[in-house]
Amino acid sequence: MTHPVDPARGHAAVRIVVCDDHAVVRAGLLALLDSAPGIEVVGQAASGEEALALSARLAPDVVLMDLQLGEGIDGVETTRRLTTAPGPSPHVLVLTTYDTDADITRAIEAGATGYLLKAERPEELFAAIHAAAQGRPALSAPVASRVMAGLRSPRPSLTGRERDILAQLARGLGNRDIARALFISEATVKTHLRRIYDKLGVDNRAGAVAVAKEQRLLP
Repeated sequence: MTHPVDPARGHAAVRIVVCDDHAVVRAGLLALLDSAPGIEVVGQAASGEEALALSARLAPDVVLMDLQLGEGIDGVETTRRLTTAPGPSPHVLVLTTYDTDADITRAIEAGATGYLLKAERPEELFAAIHAAAQGRPALSAPVASRVMAGLRSPRPSLTGRERDILAQLARGLGNRDIARALFISEATVKTHLRRIYDKLGVDNRAGAVAVAKEQRLLP
């Protein structure tokens, strides 16, 4: 299959799939990207599952990924599956309104090449897509600042499961309800809680939630 060539750059256009659960947002992105030099939208997805299927079939260079995708798997889990799938994997560029430390960390740990906020100017988005296609990191300025601040003052390193449990803890759920929500045993919840307390330097649930909020460890 022959890919369109961008005359200005002299090489094949970057082929992307847009994944966002809001139809109006997808339509706006498609209209915007249609005017972008060297970028070709080859597919659009309304869910993580659809993005996975399209990527497997179309082999895009970049998947433009929202984090919150309604029902089904979220953007982080979709990113993880895209970047760990057998064979050539697309680069994932997160495009979202969420800029909490927890969201940024989860997305980068899942394999995202870049993290952009929807408030960016179109030119910044275009440049980030081209950078992502080459495997180069692309971060919005506020995101880069958060990453740098985190490197200067490292936050407690929690596993994905520990973050899940902490999030349920912040909702006020007890061990039994957390176990049900995450499909694990109460004994497993208690084991994770002990590790969370140790890492955060606390000895109770309220303390864990307070530190998590202070350290911006919650989504």
